Amino acid sequence: MNRVTKLLGIKYPVVQGAMQEVATADLAAAVSNGGGLGIIAAGGKTPDQVREAIRKAKKLTDKPFAVNLMLMDKNTPNVVKVLIEEGVKIVTTGAGTPKPYMTDLKAAGVKVMPVIPNVKIAKKMEEMGADAVIVEGMEAGGHIGNTTSMVLWPQIADAISIPLIAAGGIGDGRGVVEAFIAGAEGVQCGTIFSIAKESPVGENWRKAVIDATDTGTAVVGTSIKGGATRGIANEEALKLTELEKTGVSRDDFNAAMNKALYKGVQEDDPKESFFMSGEVAGLIKESKPAAQIVQDLMDDAQRVIKKGVEIL
Repeated sequence: MNRVTKLLGIKYPVVQGAMQEVATADLAAAVSNGGGLGIIAAGGKTPDQVREAIRKAKKLTDKPFAVNLMLMDKNTPNVVKVLIEEGVKIVTTGAGTPKPYMTDLKAAGVKVMPVIPNVKIAKKMEEMGADAVIVEGMEAGGHIGNTTSMVLWPQIADAISIPLIAAGGIGDGRGVVEAFIAGAEGVQCGTIFSIAKESPVGENWRKAVIDATDTGTAVVGTSIKGGATRGIANEEALKLTELEKTGVSRDDFNAAMNKALYKGVQEDDPKESFFMSGEVAGLIKESKPAAQIVQDLMDDAQRVIKKGVEIL
């Protein structure tokens, strides 16, 4: 047991990424039942839809799970009320500052873990009362920052006293060990869970990730403030890049990207879908049950540690 497992009440220090449209109650419950921390993504959902997802997860697991707040979402104030009413005890946040909601969340006994991209924001989150931070490097899928994981993790570990959960580029035991060596006490994985058996994505999405090479992803929205987003390098990613070049507004670009993401989850269209994915897709070769993913990450990490000791 370390500070992350103790804080969250989980068996293994593995957190499932909060992937919009993909991080459903079914996936979150499966990860939690496997000993990790499953997360339901509230972004793009109405308060009633979030409430329904929370109640479904409660029926599927008696283990801790979290809800992610996409803070730029207009529904966030009412979603926060839902989380408190439903007794959710762990929240992760992204796409903004949780400051407006910290007082209410902390008063309700909620543990808050913001996803952050740099040292400056990590320090602010600790000062604000965050219980831990999820530090995500630019290798990750979805919305990304500008700094690589292996550079970012140790610098933030040195700058804060609260637990660090590492994210961005972790898909096997080697990534877990690298993160812990760099100062993390837990890991968050998105891409590998995005194609878990309990994930809502279709076979074309799964195939795109499994078939991806080390150069098989692309970043779109780099010229739009806060818009840089990584996904599989396919026809839709190219279309989004061309749209970006027209000088489109941030809201219109995000609307187009979210439409392509929604189409990916709901229709599994290989040509008109934006399959969000991290660079680690090049390591992922199969779709497995979420609980197996959690166990394999831990078992593989132990093998890596043992091998390292033997070499030394």
